[in-house]
Amino acid sequence: MTTGVAGLTVAEVQRRTVRTLVVSQAVGAVGVTIGVATASLLARDISGSETMAGLAQTFQVLGTAAAAYGLARVMRRRGRRVGLVAGYLIGATGAVLAVVSGVVDSMAVLLLGAVMLGATTAVNNGSRYAATDLATEEHRARALSVVVWATTVGAVAGPNLTGVGASVARTMGVPELTGGFAIGAVVLVVAAGWVWWRLRPDPLLLAQETAGVTPATGPEPRGRSWGRFVAVVRDVPAVGAAVIAMACAHAAMVTVMIMTPLHMEHGGAQLEIIGFVISVHVLGMFAFSPVVGWAADRFGRSAVLVTGGVVLLVSLALCGLSPQGTSWQIFTGLFLLGLGWSCATVAASTVIADRTPIEARTDVQGTSDMAMALTAAGGGALAGVIVGELGYPALAMFAALLAGAVVVAGAVTRKHA
Repeated sequence: MTTGVAGLTVAEVQRRTVRTLVVSQAVGAVGVTIGVATASLLARDISGSETMAGLAQTFQVLGTAAAAYGLARVMRRRGRRVGLVAGYLIGATGAVLAVVSGVVDSMAVLLLGAVMLGATTAVNNGSRYAATDLATEEHRARALSVVVWATTVGAVAGPNLTGVGASVARTMGVPELTGGFAIGAVVLVVAAGWVWWRLRPDPLLLAQETAGVTPATGPEPRGRSWGRFVAVVRDVPAVGAAVIAMACAHAAMVTVMIMTPLHMEHGGAQLEIIGFVISVHVLGMFAFSPVVGWAADRFGRSAVLVTGGVVLLVSLALCGLSPQGTSWQIFTGLFLLGLGWSCATVAASTVIADRTPIEARTDVQGTSDMAMALTAAGGGALAGVIVGELGYPALAMFAALLAGAVVVAGAVTRKHA
């Protein structure tokens, strides 16, 4: 079967799509992570208060949630290409505003920039679904997981460009802490240009055409997208369970990960060791995702989803038992925390791609990513309170409840397979 564009078959378009997304995901992840190491420091310097340092990250997460929902609506009408490019350009604008905030010393401008930068995270999350639009069911999880794996490149490279960012800032005559954002803005524009050039034919529009579905045009009544999400969750319980599993796995991972540096610092761990532990955690999150995708295709999405929940429980037990400072428990626990997240996220995302009707695909995917971001924001807000009042082991126990929900949700997807 040909697509009518350069005589390509659907299989050829799928291969081109995955290759395009792997590159944009790697490049886009650099744009997202390069400012992470300095965002809190910039917020502290501008506000003059350490208690305000975490606001930039919080606003970026909220921006991710809003963008996940909004860009999904754009994709429904205009396709993946337009939606992904729009997200990258919004993120690039946010990075520019972060630079401006340092120049004019404005917290309001920084927070607006952080919200807009959240669109880039939403795009990187949404790219995994674009890889599934034309994939066959037996290869869908692998296609999704390869795009997730590409995030490793940016996640590792971005924070390590902090020194380069400082040099760029000095050259530009702007505050050193804004240099990473300046580089990020350029990188995100490059990612947008790459997607605009390469992501055609559009995988979602082609999938709709192949299925005989006419793309939506014009504005929709308020709440229509949410209504389609509710209808799918009501009619296909496995999709609702997958959304819950993905949100709970993400919240469990974020709540423990963000407080681990503090737990280690209280025991006298050096910054280099803390950074290495987080790197090991990121390795667990992304590096093995192709293997996870292969397993989901080979053994079933539900089996991998339940396995992810169990791995999360083991990781949280190790974290809860770890003494302050450096220990084998915290190294192993943080690695398994990332690996469990990978299993749950890849498997749950594939269930959503498998079981959602194509006419509601972007609505469900965008809303599920919004839920994932909001639960992470809520978990992150609670994490500090729990650790402050009850300690790090209590936080691990709280996260274990979320991991248990992942196991239950995985069983529900199996029941309704």
